Amino acid sequence: MFKHILVPTDGSELSKKAIDGAITLARTVGARVTAYACLPQYPYSPYSDVAIEPPGDFQTRSEREARTHLQEIEDAARSAGVACESRTSVHPSPYLGIIEAAESGGCDVIFMASHGRRGLGSLLIGSETQRVLTHTKIPVIVYR
Repeated sequence: MFKHILVPTDGSELSKKAIDGAITLARTVGARVTAYACLPQYPYSPYSDVAIEPPGDFQTRSEREARTHLQEIEDAARSAGVACESRTSVHPSPYLGIIEAAESGGCDVIFMASHGRRGLGSLLIGSETQRVLTHTKIPVIVYR
């Protein structure tokens, strides 16, 4: 079965629920976990002379927020006796970072949450989960 589970997080409540499911699965099948957070690119506009937040401050804040989210997964894994490591990367779209982290980390499954949008809303809004599902060959477990 699965030996290495990638668990992406954005700190949302839905993401936090998926953490519990992923840790339970990992403990049950004896897998290890890699927690992943995608850092946003700096929202630089070449057409603006004003920066809302200096790039260094933006990066520091993004890394601090990601570290907080990843720590939740690490703590849950430690409490369950599951081996866990954490990774971050910067990508323009989180789904690209998720897929890259799973591939480069040798993960054999991606475990992530979904908002469960249906109909026209799902077509217009889309979701990172949907993008991961359509762009990776690695199995994806969608937790709702």
